[in-house]
Amino acid sequence: MPPVIAAFTGAVTTINRAAFYIAILLVYLIVPVMLIDVVARYAFNAPTVWGMELATLLFGPYFLLAGPYVLHLKGHVAMDILRQRLKVQADRMVELVNLPIIVAFCAILLWFSVPAAVDSFNYGETSFSAWNPPIWWTKAAVPISLLLMLLQALAEFLRVLFRAPGTSHEEAAL
Repeated sequence: MPPVIAAFTGAVTTINRAAFYIAILLVYLIVPVMLIDVVARYAFNAPTVWGMELATLLFGPYFLLAGPYVLHLKGHVAMDILRQRLKVQADRMVELVNLPIIVAFCAILLWFSVPAAVDSFNYGETSFSAWNPPIWWTKAAVPISLLLMLLQALAEFLRVLFRAPGTSHEEAAL
């Protein structure tokens, strides 16, 4: 792999690994928030107006920010039963077709999600609930994660493209 491409794929994966660890940290916020809400509701018969909504608002970015690095780890749902039966070259061809589809899908969604996130920020959009928190930051997680997913899919495509013919993903990782 040319050094420039290796640097690009390494940088993208490093950024997505950092986003993944940030997403993991969000779980350490979601669980106590839900615990407080459950205890307040069932032990004191005094549910919070913010608990479930905050947990929901945090879960979106958690889910979205973890996705790009999971793509690198090959952790997404796949047709493993079929792909395990393919020869290495056929599996490589499947990846070379699949990854540009992911890039195109992310690009289309990114095109439509950026204006929605910008408008949400500009208008100071809130949830219109009893608590009524601002929600632009959760909407901003959508285009950010789509950009990260697009870049990771591109990085994975380049890894497959420059992988030695006849080499599987597992062998290339060694």
